[in-house]
Amino acid sequence: MKAAGETPLMAQYREIKARHPDAILFFRMGDFYEMFYDDAEVASRVLGLTLTSRNNGGAAEVPLAGIPVKAAAEYLRRFVKQGFRVAICEQVEDPKLAKGIVKREVIETITPGAAFSDDLLDGARNNFLCAVMVRGDFVGIAAADLSTGEFRLITATARDADAALARLSPREVLVPSNEAGEAFETVDAYVRPLGALVTTRAAWEFDTERAADALAQQFTVKSAEGFGIGAADAPALGAAGALLRYLREVQPSGLPHLARPTVERPGGTMPLDEMTRRNLELVESLRGGEETAGTLLGVLDRTQTPMGARLLRQWILAPLTDVAAITARHDAVESLVNEGTARAALRDALDGVRDVERLAGKAAAQRAAPRELRALGDSLARLPLVMTAVARTTRGGHLKTLTESWDDAQELSAKIRATIVDRPPLAFGEGETIAAGVDSELDELRAIATGGKDAIAQLQAEERARTGISSLKVGYNRVFGYFIEITNAHRDSVPADYQRRQTLTGAERYVTPALKEFEEKVLHATERIEALERRIFEGVRAEAGQAIARLQAIATRVAQLDVLASLAEVAAREGYVRPVVDDEAVLEIVRGRHPVVERMMPRDQFIPNDVTLVPDARMIILTGPNMAGKSTILRQIGLLVLMAQIGSYVAASSARVGIADRVFTRVGASDNLVRGQSTFMVEMSETS
Repeated sequence: MKAAGETPLMAQYREIKARHPDAILFFRMGDFYEMFYDDAEVASRVLGLTLTSRNNGGAAEVPLAGIPVKAAAEYLRRFVKQGFRVAICEQVEDPKLAKGIVKREVIETITPGAAFSDDLLDGARNNFLCAVMVRGDFVGIAAADLSTGEFRLITATARDADAALARLSPREVLVPSNEAGEAFETVDAYVRPLGALVTTRAAWEFDTERAADALAQQFTVKSAEGFGIGAADAPALGAAGALLRYLREVQPSGLPHLARPTVERPGGTMPLDEMTRRNLELVESLRGGEETAGTLLGVLDRTQTPMGARLLRQWILAPLTDVAAITARHDAVESLVNEGTARAALRDALDGVRDVERLAGKAAAQRAAPRELRALGDSLARLPLVMTAVARTTRGGHLKTLTESWDDAQELSAKIRATIVDRPPLAFGEGETIAAGVDSELDELRAIATGGKDAIAQLQAEERARTGISSLKVGYNRVFGYFIEITNAHRDSVPADYQRRQTLTGAERYVTPALKEFEEKVLHATERIEALERRIFEGVRAEAGQAIARLQAIATRVAQLDVLASLAEVAAREGYVRPVVDDEAVLEIVRGRHPVVERMMPRDQFIPNDVTLVPDARMIILTGPNMAGKSTILRQIGLLVLMAQIGSYVAASSARVGIADRVFTRVGASDNLVRGQSTFMVEMSETS
């Protein structure tokens, strides 16, 4: 309902804002996104924008802050980084054709956990949005990475739920709320320590029956049982329902790139609690920050692609507990360690592969820009080189599985590369996008448009000869179009068919019937070129988007090859050995080294250590003075066990590792203020 004295524009704004009360509304007005009222004041404070006002009918002064559309990416990044949601409200009809107020709609809501833009993402790590539901002794977690389409349903025991969530490291978490709109304490205990944006949702959204229907609808199947979801997965299924509902709200255009869910249950991987991850410095240094220097990830990461970097991080945070699966990875790494030439060729081939997973997701969501679509085509074009390199190895273990039924989508790559120019613009409309020879009409129109300079030069020469005015010149500006400019000194020589268009100081500007005809021809050609280019580009992009499931499968295989090649490269360079992994309760490490510490010392300066633990002697009490290396050995043993169980070679002369289902470390005293636990309480909890 419009308030008294309120303009139609502000009435439209208030109506749209009422549907998105918890988001900053970017309201499109021409070349600017405008923010009003409280949103403007928040933008002024957070982004440092100048706060102005708009006369809203009557005497009301409405606070206003605006940003240029072309500069929106940086402001969005800053908003989202600080935990804000931003609703993008676009003009969805041509202002020239609008009858009354221009129609506007929110086309998406960007949140820390729901983002597509590269400016908001880290290529080396996933950007998960999670939903969490607690039922009895189990916790259900649904996780989706909107940028890649990855979708997981995880059921964890109450004891291991914090480890599962920390492994995902979500940017945003959905939790059920009570009648007061607050998160239930049972869920809040798992979510609060993550430091992620917490979004409360109505408890009914986590209903399992509704969730099953939502999954069946999203993936066009008869029932959720087709995904292998059973009664034991009910908590994760309920979380998935809330997650899907939320994603549809923030992405009203749909989720065509969301992959079929993978189901994870307790067992198969080793849960890593917070203290173990911290003390072993697996992916984050104790010094803080996002740099991986001084971490196990920093040592092992020699990946060539963003997909590989993300997968390696996942492997490190989820060591395997199945001997057969670990052996398959070790066999693959061994093949690449033994075949140095093939490994180098594989890494060279992967070096030119961009983020196929995220590029394919953008294509499916119809968001890929010309340069991104071309990057997808160029990346796919390198895949035959990848296969050729792998074929030169013995293809042991996991390598054999990855290269069976190899698909490199070369016909799609050829279509993209033949259609899109070699160096397309970053945004459509900022330069030529479609290659010559793709469309005959487009080529003809380009000849007209690009031939304009020659035609102008010829017209200028003809008019100078006809009028005898040597200083006559033909020019162009966006306001008046093409014109003939003559100084006032030659005003008497102006022909009768010249029509005055603009008066300047010391000169006049004119048009002629011939110039008008030329202008009409060029402008029509330019407009038609843009329309044709857009139609062709969107057709190719849609074709790539329809292949999303295929491209996601390709990206998964490429990522695994990249990680295996990275592990092999590190093993060969650092002198690591293949460990023997079995189900026996034995740990035998000969001349073991701390993989991170030895990197920080001059080569061969690290003093190696032997460790033997067997059923009859499975405990060591290690003593020594300060700085003797006790903590180093403690961490070293934990790291070598984890390295062995992710499928990596280890820093030792030889090693035998009996499968460990958990690794606990306790190095130094610390408390956990976030959870209100003293140092003593933390120690007792960990011991328990």
